[in-house]
Amino acid sequence: MIITDLLIIGAGPTGLFAVFEAGLLKIKCHIIDALPQPGGQLAELYPKKPIFDIPGYPTVNAGELVDNLMEQIKQFEPGFTLAETAVTLTKVDDDWFEVVTNKGTVHRARAVAIAGGLGTFEPRKPDHLENLAQYEEKGVEYFVKDPEQFRDKKVVIAGGGDSALDWSIFLANVASEVTLIHRRNEFRGALDSVEKVQELKNQGKINLITPAEVVALKGEGHIQAITVDQEGVQQDIATDFFIPLFGLTPKLGEIGNWGLEIEKNAIKVNNALDYQTNIEGVYAIGDINTYPGKLKLILCGFHEATLMCQSVYSRINPGKKYVLKYTTVSGVDGFDGSRKEAEKAVVKKID
Repeated sequence: MIITDLLIIGAGPTGLFAVFEAGLLKIKCHIIDALPQPGGQLAELYPKKPIFDIPGYPTVNAGELVDNLMEQIKQFEPGFTLAETAVTLTKVDDDWFEVVTNKGTVHRARAVAIAGGLGTFEPRKPDHLENLAQYEEKGVEYFVKDPEQFRDKKVVIAGGGDSALDWSIFLANVASEVTLIHRRNEFRGALDSVEKVQELKNQGKINLITPAEVVALKGEGHIQAITVDQEGVQQDIATDFFIPLFGLTPKLGEIGNWGLEIEKNAIKVNNALDYQTNIEGVYAIGDINTYPGKLKLILCGFHEATLMCQSVYSRINPGKKYVLKYTTVSGVDGFDGSRKEAEKAVVKKID
């Protein structure tokens, strides 16, 4: 069982920044996320795309923003349960909540913050493949959770976006053979990624088949080959893994069964105070919540996370008043013993 002060469901930018704000208040955090790495849709859907409305950054790539947030919260030592989905939320007594994931991991916390972005991201599956389900986790993978799983293996990737390009590039130096299949000749991704794939193709490190589509999966117990249709001509390609990367679909998922007040697939909150839901001690911040005037922007999520953490502090420390101090004055004390502070003023007489 994992025990913490504040359990955050969702490791997107809002959930990550909440760890920092909670850390300033000496609140220990743990994060659950269905994706295999922190960052939410920034890391999974568009890590190389620029964002222009983050204060202090004229432009910052989505992946860089995630890296910076992870560096910012490192001193507060948050825990992570990744590649698992929060399934149930139960109030175990007046002060504690219990959240269990789809893999049975049990978490207990004094407060819960749902920062699930647009919801749980589920992979878009190539449903035209009739026997797809029988090969799931038997050669068919929708996420690259551990690249070493593909070490010295034959891998086929299907897709034409950033994820397909980026993982083809990465696995070219891990797998024994990488084949990238796309139904069009053109790819929709970062220019440098497209150019890198072209370079690796020229070097013989990536087999590129376009325009083409995977039309069948074959194998006994585990995938052993895929059938590719390229402009009416079919061929079988031997492989150990098939990774279809056709994007993700956001769904509210099991959160919708927790007794929360839902409006238009979002969680209603009290935005006049602390972004608390209709369940006391359970909050919703970021794109997953709704209230009058709501804007689905990262910077709004940061603001909501800040006020939410103040409320959590009062819940965990009843009767104890928190005196707001600016970090420029108080500095930042990490749970790892580190301290960040401005240089002390020098007191010296001027002759």
